[in-house]
Amino acid sequence: MAARTHTGMRGIAAVPSYVVMQPTTLCNLDCAYCYLPMRAADRRMPVAVAEAVAASVNPWAAAGRFSVVWHGGEPLAAGREHLAALLAPFGPEVEHHIQTNATLIDDAWCAFFAEHGIRVSVSVDGPRERNAERVTRGGRPAYDRILAGVAALRRHGVAFSALAVVSRPAPGLATELYDYFLDLGCDVLGVNIEETEGVNTRTNARDPAAVTAFWAELVGAWRRDPRIHLREVEWSLRYAGAVLAGAADDLLPRRLDPIPTVAHDGSVVVLSPELAGFTDPRYGDFSSGNVLATPLAEILVDAGRTLWVGEFLAGVEACRSSCPYFGFCGGGHAANRYFELGRFDGTETEHCRNSKIRLLEGVLEHARDHESPAA
Repeated sequence: MAARTHTGMRGIAAVPSYVVMQPTTLCNLDCAYCYLPMRAADRRMPVAVAEAVAASVNPWAAAGRFSVVWHGGEPLAAGREHLAALLAPFGPEVEHHIQTNATLIDDAWCAFFAEHGIRVSVSVDGPRERNAERVTRGGRPAYDRILAGVAALRRHGVAFSALAVVSRPAPGLATELYDYFLDLGCDVLGVNIEETEGVNTRTNARDPAAVTAFWAELVGAWRRDPRIHLREVEWSLRYAGAVLAGAADDLLPRRLDPIPTVAHDGSVVVLSPELAGFTDPRYGDFSSGNVLATPLAEILVDAGRTLWVGEFLAGVEACRSSCPYFGFCGGGHAANRYFELGRFDGTETEHCRNSKIRLLEGVLEHARDHESPAA
């Protein structure tokens, strides 16, 4: 099968392209689809954890582009003073990114972002009615507070990305969604179909035709006015172009990015940030070590020996040998396999269907519907 021609994504790279850091488990919102297990508790990362991570990250950043992504909980809930202390050990070459619900952003936070060169990504799901599940701990809608934070970013000229969760993809939604984000002012947009993972046990099984139509419509909306970098669509088009050029095997990295997530206590989970904070009778807490005891660089060298990681790598090989979409997704995500299938060495998941297979089919459907007539 075509899937067997892809030679990339074998094993785990020893050096990641970015590290995810959890400055606090606390989130001031209580979104219905959130996967995080401890978002009502304020467990903050000690500065010693950041110092330990920086000891490995700073040499990596000096050798080439490298990012640290601050992701909670709600990272801003840690407070500016504490977050500044966590940032301090990292060298000037490190790029810092924050994923935030924007409800705490004000003038002082905008000044903080500018001072530290932090790139901001805002979680918002589109127009007001599309944010019904983004609520405060008291159950009140968070939308107006999100918009107030976005207004502060725009007032201070802070560029920002946006990340939208789509729970019910359907025809007609994609154009509305894209037009909303054009007006919002973001420069990059990521679109996630809701996933079954973590504490979110709601099914993510969706009608295949509706999901494909959603993606096809989103491609059309973007092509009409491509002012925003649309993450999923642009990746799909790069893949399609590589297939046509006979270079699809060059698109995937040679090895899987370990994507280390460093929890508030210093424990390190590789490959899937969504596994952090969970335990399993067979796999334990999914961690590959703790930076307070072992340097991050050493943890990553040995990460493939962790029981569940070895099973996941076997699952990647099963995908390679059986799935024609392998060159597009590289074998999927560990957390989706675990929370949907209860194991790591399985193959296709609902997440694969919604966000990989139907995505690519939507792009191709749009191309077929809009191809030029033969001369």
